[in-house]
Amino acid sequence: MSWRIGVDSGGTFTDICLFNDETGQLEIWKVPSTPDDPSRGIIEAVQQGLERVGARAGEVSFLGHGTTVATNALIELKGVKTGLVVTDGFRDLLEIGRQKRPSLYDMNAEKPDVLVSRDLRLEVVERLDSTGRVEVALREDDVRAAAQRLKDAGVGAVAICYLYSFLNAEHEARTRALLAELLPGVFLSTSSDVAPEFREFERLSTTVVNGFLGPVMYRYVERLKHRLVEIGLRVAPCLTQSNGGVIGFDAAATLPVRTLLSGPSTGVVAAQAIGRQAGFPNVITFDVGGTSSDVALLQDGICKLTSSAEVHGYPIKAPMFDIHTVGAGGGSIAGIDSGGLLKVGPRSAGADPGPVCYGRGNTEPTVTDANIVLQTLNPKEILGGRMKVHRDLACEAIGKIAERLGMEAMDTAQGIISVLTANMAKAIRVISVQRGHDPRDYALMAFGGAGPLHAARLAKELDMSHVIVPRTPGTLCALGLLLTDLRSDFALTRLLPLAEDALGALRDGYGELQAKAKRWFDGENIAAPARQLTRTIDLRYVGQNYELSVQLPEGDITADTLDALRAAFEQAHRQRYGFVAEGEAVQIVAMRVEALGRVAKNEFQPQPDMGPDASAARGGAREVWLPEAGGFVETPVYERSLLRAGNVIDGPAIVEQMDTTTVVLPGMKASVDPYLNLILEFV
Repeated sequence: MSWRIGVDSGGTFTDICLFNDETGQLEIWKVPSTPDDPSRGIIEAVQQGLERVGARAGEVSFLGHGTTVATNALIELKGVKTGLVVTDGFRDLLEIGRQKRPSLYDMNAEKPDVLVSRDLRLEVVERLDSTGRVEVALREDDVRAAAQRLKDAGVGAVAICYLYSFLNAEHEARTRALLAELLPGVFLSTSSDVAPEFREFERLSTTVVNGFLGPVMYRYVERLKHRLVEIGLRVAPCLTQSNGGVIGFDAAATLPVRTLLSGPSTGVVAAQAIGRQAGFPNVITFDVGGTSSDVALLQDGICKLTSSAEVHGYPIKAPMFDIHTVGAGGGSIAGIDSGGLLKVGPRSAGADPGPVCYGRGNTEPTVTDANIVLQTLNPKEILGGRMKVHRDLACEAIGKIAERLGMEAMDTAQGIISVLTANMAKAIRVISVQRGHDPRDYALMAFGGAGPLHAARLAKELDMSHVIVPRTPGTLCALGLLLTDLRSDFALTRLLPLAEDALGALRDGYGELQAKAKRWFDGENIAAPARQLTRTIDLRYVGQNYELSVQLPEGDITADTLDALRAAFEQAHRQRYGFVAEGEAVQIVAMRVEALGRVAKNEFQPQPDMGPDASAARGGAREVWLPEAGGFVETPVYERSLLRAGNVIDGPAIVEQMDTTTVVLPGMKASVDPYLNLILEFV
């Protein structure tokens, strides 16, 4: 018997999903996260999950893991003391950046902390020109002197970033070799390995973040690998990247910057598969955890990749799903701002002490406390009865805020939900309306522990007609780990006109990238039938500051290819910006190749239609505060695990399961589709 396991380590809970390849059995489980040592929570989740299905670690054929270790270390600035070696004259680029204000109209906005102090930013004489030709040879004595200063300072990592090294890595490679000899045991991060693309500041920032996080990720990976071997795991575990693919633990330890969106990316992978199954190719995902909400747009079943993003204020040049995050989750703390108005987040109660209702000493109310007070969440217990909650403590905490606002306690609790909904709607408008997409043309897929709780009101706010709640929404990121493939991305910057003169450079560039992809396939032992390459290209109008990525047609690169690329670019430009600049020259910026190694995945079979009667799943009723109905309403409660394909529920209703709770508002109905997804729609 063979089991495939996905484990997602979040800020509040660690989720595990187990799938039996032979029987199709699917089991999910949640345990509290252990922020002091996340690997301990993962081992507990794996052991409890295996015990639950009566299996041993030796029967596991695949273990995929999504983690927030790199993200949390960056947010909390708990990386290592890092040094930086740069081209002479570029010492302060890391601090100067783009000279942009974080928020244009906020006079008190602050930039994120600089990860390398000025005394550890050292210059080396060397210079390449804009074609990659050596103008000034590398002065190796400068490198040796820098190594000694960094050694004396006790750095744990060194980032190396030279001008134009994305065109010629010769100087960086030699510097790395010297530093490896002179600084044994120090983590080395070179820009030509981490982000071999143009835009100097973003490349520098990415390389520094990678170095800052490197030893943290290495220690975590080694500790987790050791513990997994101790419990009897025989297969090499994998870690999720921000692009939705997985890589081996050793590769993740070398490039931790590529795991910054490790957890949320697998939820998007699962959403792509579920959306196609459910017949909704256009989907906006809505993943709400304990500390944040992540949203992404899927058009024709695909979430686009972005080659650069900002993660907690730090520019990152790495392939990742285009996911937008806001600090609004189940553990987000509610309070009163300086203007006397109610605010929610971005501070979170996290896993410890958690919401007030957990009874662990927190006195500041959270979104979870508001739901407990309103009784949209079970006011006595959650996690299928495994965790008791204290509604009286939540009522007391919210009552104190209500008194300061001059409001009733129930109105204040509902106000917390309304503010949260507004924050979430704003996040969705960023990835839809601001990019030329109408949310009304999309279905909302809600997952995460708190997504289904708030999805109905969010859909109403955005005038979206359908909400999809997957079978295991609270552990969907863990499930996504069982639906993903091995993946690596390769890029090459070349600033060229989109004209026949560039055909030779295009052929050579993609030839080089495909050769790198082949070496990666061979290194990962991926069989030829499982290999897949996708070629894309970044284009812009000459003089534009930002580029758009379009897919390169299959086959040989010819003059017809250039025409097809221009047409695709214009279509993308019209979608994003609303116009096309007729007659303007188009410029090539970067060539990209995505290498995919397909692996065996779970196959979910449709279930027979059992008719609309859902009475067998009804487990009583409770008073729920619903402003849509004027206050407390006796609301039926259904057990999700007892619902069958074809069942229909009329709102208002509450659907409970171990990993989440779904709210069905008055004026809505919920139907169970053949794959046991819950489809909510307004009637």
